[in-house]
Amino acid sequence: MIELEGLTKRFGSKTAVDHLSCQVRPGVVTGFLGPNGAGKSTTMRMVLGLDHPTSGSVRIDGRHYRELDEPLKYIGALLEARGLHGGRTAYNNLLCLAQSNRIPERRVSEVLDLVGLSAVARKKPKGFSMGMGQRLGIAAALLGDPQILMFDEPVNGLDPEGIHWIRNLMKALAAEGRTIFVSSHLMSEMALTADHLIVIGQGKLLADTSMADFIHDNSRSYVRVRSPQREELRDALHAAGRTAVEAADGTLEVDGATTEELGELAARRGITLHELSAQRASLEEAFMRMTATTVEYHAHGTSGPSGPQWSKEV
Repeated sequence: MIELEGLTKRFGSKTAVDHLSCQVRPGVVTGFLGPNGAGKSTTMRMVLGLDHPTSGSVRIDGRHYRELDEPLKYIGALLEARGLHGGRTAYNNLLCLAQSNRIPERRVSEVLDLVGLSAVARKKPKGFSMGMGQRLGIAAALLGDPQILMFDEPVNGLDPEGIHWIRNLMKALAAEGRTIFVSSHLMSEMALTADHLIVIGQGKLLADTSMADFIHDNSRSYVRVRSPQREELRDALHAAGRTAVEAADGTLEVDGATTEELGELAARRGITLHELSAQRASLEEAFMRMTATTVEYHAHGTSGPSGPQWSKEV
């Protein structure tokens, strides 16, 4: 488990993380979301002792990172895949890490095989593609067979097969009872991977909840109905106490109703339906709605003589 208590980090007058308190629990994949500049990377760096908190604390299974004698056996992390030594072979990069944490050499071959890099084990990562670099970084995180794993943008550079692989890997590791903490801007992938969400904005905690509850609480769900007897349908809905909003394509959007209820209503009135579908918001829509007021950089979409004009809103 990762425990953050009042975690705060300031860089001069800038507060990157602001009294952040939460727990990342074992057995589930916990997604870590926030707009650019929200403090996600700084938080992860403080977990690993790379940045020191201005105040507050972060503990890994009850201890600070600096108190771990062989940290790779407790927590593995992918924060910067290109952080490995480009002049050493992939195998030797991992071997150095293994020796520094008293991990058996056989584990190097095991993780290289697990991430699909056995064929290039004796090649230097400076010639690797971005996706191969990601796989090597993931291998380094897995090296100590830790109970806690942190991944920052793990699908960067991966092809569709690689994305499917890392998604299933994280789910499998969580199913083993491990703590999986993953940050990503790819909402569609996070929606398929994470069970729980921690959302921050401007360094502050905005949400600590399940994926399902986050989407439900921060978005609109409705039923879309399309019929050639639109006016009759609208009258029937009004008589039933339901308000319908007409969309641009002529369909009716009904809040607070189920498809079963509306289908039975139309059947009783003899109204033909061409469409009856429940519309549920995506994670991206829910995220945008919650974090709208905490986004630091906005693209206004205007163009000037030298191209798009960008501005920062403070």
